[in-house]
Amino acid sequence: MCGIVGCLSFNDSAFRVTPERLDAMRDTMIHRGPDGGATWIGPDGRIGLAHRRLSIIDLSATADQPMHLASEGLHIVFNGEIYNHADIRRELTERGRTRWMTDHSDTEMILQAWAEWGPECLHRFRGMFAIALWDERKRELWLIRDRIGIKPLYYSFHHGRLTFGSEIKALLIDPDQPRAVDEEALYHYLSFLTTPAPMTLFAGIRKLPGGCLMRVRPDGTHEERRWYEIWEHTKPLSGISDDEIARRILEELRTSVRLRKVSDVPVGVFLSGGIDSSTNTALFSEDEQSRVKTFTIGYKGEYKTYRNETQYARRMAELAGTDHHERLLDIDDLISFLPRMVELQDEPIADPVCVPVYYVSELARRNGVIVCQVGEGADELFWGYPRWKAMLQLQKLAGPGLPRFLPALGRTAMSLIGQGDSLPAELLRRAAEGVPLFWGGAEAFTEAEKRRILSPRLRDKFRGFTSWRALEPIRADFEAKAWDTSPLSWMSYLDLRLRLPELLLMRVDKMSMGVSLEGRVPFLDHRFVELAMSIPPDVKTRGGTLKHILKKAVRGVIPDELIDRQKQGFNVPVHEWFFDRLGDKARTDVADVCRQTDLLDPAAADAYLRPGRGKQGWYLLNFALWWKHWFGR
Repeated sequence: MCGIVGCLSFNDSAFRVTPERLDAMRDTMIHRGPDGGATWIGPDGRIGLAHRRLSIIDLSATADQPMHLASEGLHIVFNGEIYNHADIRRELTERGRTRWMTDHSDTEMILQAWAEWGPECLHRFRGMFAIALWDERKRELWLIRDRIGIKPLYYSFHHGRLTFGSEIKALLIDPDQPRAVDEEALYHYLSFLTTPAPMTLFAGIRKLPGGCLMRVRPDGTHEERRWYEIWEHTKPLSGISDDEIARRILEELRTSVRLRKVSDVPVGVFLSGGIDSSTNTALFSEDEQSRVKTFTIGYKGEYKTYRNETQYARRMAELAGTDHHERLLDIDDLISFLPRMVELQDEPIADPVCVPVYYVSELARRNGVIVCQVGEGADELFWGYPRWKAMLQLQKLAGPGLPRFLPALGRTAMSLIGQGDSLPAELLRRAAEGVPLFWGGAEAFTEAEKRRILSPRLRDKFRGFTSWRALEPIRADFEAKAWDTSPLSWMSYLDLRLRLPELLLMRVDKMSMGVSLEGRVPFLDHRFVELAMSIPPDVKTRGGTLKHILKKAVRGVIPDELIDRQKQGFNVPVHEWFFDRLGDKARTDVADVCRQTDLLDPAAADAYLRPGRGKQGWYLLNFALWWKHWFGR
């Protein structure tokens, strides 16, 4: 796991890449790679690659990056892990590629595989990755993000060059990089708690979507395409019993967990006490000769909106015989972490779970663990959220047979009683316009609320505009390629394309790498995802039980008491903390931004920072902290 950066100067540009510029970009991310850093610049100064290393597979110096395959004219920097690298290396050796520089580096395997198969080699990789590869013979730069988007990759075209990196802060080192707010991205951030790819909140800085690659030529021309589409790798498991599907789920998940043990450094597990992390812990512990280290975060005291799950985590740790560690947080931990949080995020990731993810990562790192398995993805694949159940029922009511004038009338009625900006009114608006009700597993503000929060100038700019604009391309892919276009499949597919890569996985990447710890995601192994997306919706929703088929698969692997207890998500008592010093800080910071910019309406924004708003206040605070950090100076 590492941090990568680079620069390509175009033919008609006088700009040349220098070691000083590239080293400065690289060393903004020492936290991603404390074990070493190196830079390579091509002979003509047109191309440069740099790398910070967190040594995990093949710890020798021969596995350092940037790495080169001189015989093929290939140069690479790579962030991530290819878990099946040994199998692919053996295949390449059998095909005559017998000259290897390293003992078992997955980076070298990528170079050799690219030389053998070209971009098609990506379909052989089982892992997570962000890759930058320069082909000096063809004079082409390739930027590649893994199938699901577990690893981030940002880029910017400006002043006759392309810069790219694992983090935005590396690109901002370039003094010529424009620094301004992307106002459309801000509009969408207020919907999704994050900015949907390819946008970022920095105008001119983009992020490569998951499952996409971009080829860039020396004249600056470039093409981006999707190299992986989930629906091209699924087929409906029709006519197969629930027992057989459950067996396949457990078998594939066991393989995924085993693959994510591949490491030359210690690996542990984040354990919350829910089904997903408990299953990770149980499967990881199978056949282990030593005690697995597990890590849990809770909170000092009990809160109405969030109750600690530490007792369930301890129960699972005891059953699995793990070496268990936990830490309890309070509001002081949150407030003291805020400056570091906004620096690590690069752009707002307005999920308060960033806070416990950072502290549990720090807990693991302090206890000698460099890699941890995490549980993201299971809820999105197996209908795991109570809100999803409600949305599915509502979508059935708003189906094709419902005359559109009825929801329109309902919305008008809600406006007349002062509820026009509520979520029910927003859902009625979507139904009246004939678009899906589900816009993602996390929504911050309704369209009406955004128009209240935004400044008069932005209200006018976005008149007639909605965040459906960001979802339309995803919906088009879904309707063109999905074998099942039911509402549940749409919900999973949308979150695989937006919420998971740009919010949930981004928070894992940014917070864990902030303490030089790698997070691995067994539930998002691409073959496991393909299996999950092949399961018919009626199997997933059998009996109206959330996660029915996953629970059936892991029953007997973890205790029934953990499977059958009421779901409680990994969360933060932000609501209560807003009554404390957090609320005062939020009001001060948001007011500062309102005074210094023409982005938000001061009175409307302040209303969302009052007691009772909770998380909506957190979303605005995240934006304010980001703006003050990167622009307020």
